Amino acid sequence: MGAQDGPTLIGSVQRAFRLLEAVSAHENGAPAKQLARETGLPLATAYHLLRTLLHDGYVRKLDDGGFVLGDRLDSLHAAAGAQSLLSRVRPALAALRDELSTPAYLTFYEDGEIRVADIVDGPRTPRVDLWVGFEDAGHATALGKSVLRELDAEARRDYLSRHQLADLTPRTVTSLPELLRRIESPPMAPASTDLEEYALGTVCVAVAVYRGATPGSLGVSLPVERQDRLREIRARLLTTAVRVTRGLSLTI
Repeated sequence: MGAQDGPTLIGSVQRAFRLLEAVSAHENGAPAKQLARETGLPLATAYHLLRTLLHDGYVRKLDDGGFVLGDRLDSLHAAAGAQSLLSRVRPALAALRDELSTPAYLTFYEDGEIRVADIVDGPRTPRVDLWVGFEDAGHATALGKSVLRELDAEARRDYLSRHQLADLTPRTVTSLPELLRRIESPPMAPASTDLEEYALGTVCVAVAVYRGATPGSLGVSLPVERQDRLREIRARLLTTAVRVTRGLSLTI
């Protein structure tokens, strides 16, 4: 039975793909009978696969009975586009990791949240323990503060109004006026820093990047014992940020 399961499952996937290709060829939709005829599938098989694709959001059924592509494919297309963009800049992040002997991080401001898009680390350059999600720690990370610095005053107020300034370490800034002052005038401008504010024993430095009009940040983390290298690292980050922004802004 095990030997037969593989080809059967593969065949089902292939038939589903053929149906999706047929559906995509009809902008105004096509009924199941027509799709079955175009794909050479038995009508019962086409109906079964279309019900499955409909349930999972890959196709949508119109009032007249025709089928069109569903919203799930739009989200997959968007995700594929984002992956394609990241693949363009990942070599720059890897070079940063290797040159500085630090993990490299990339974040973006999406749907009102600061989200990690990529982390390039390795056995000798482990990432910081993300014990609190970046979405809840923008005030305590160099990456988050770098993004907040790029937002206009209204967007920044909106973000901070929705996120508690949690006391993550004894060094975390929990005073809103003080946090705003540090965001607007960071000591290492245009870079932002996190001096053990997210995790004791770890410092970070980050600079702004953009994906089109979407602000983000590029940063690295390192043990506090290497804190004297922050200005040297800032210079390297600024150079890499230009390359990353350029790569992210290219049309797919």
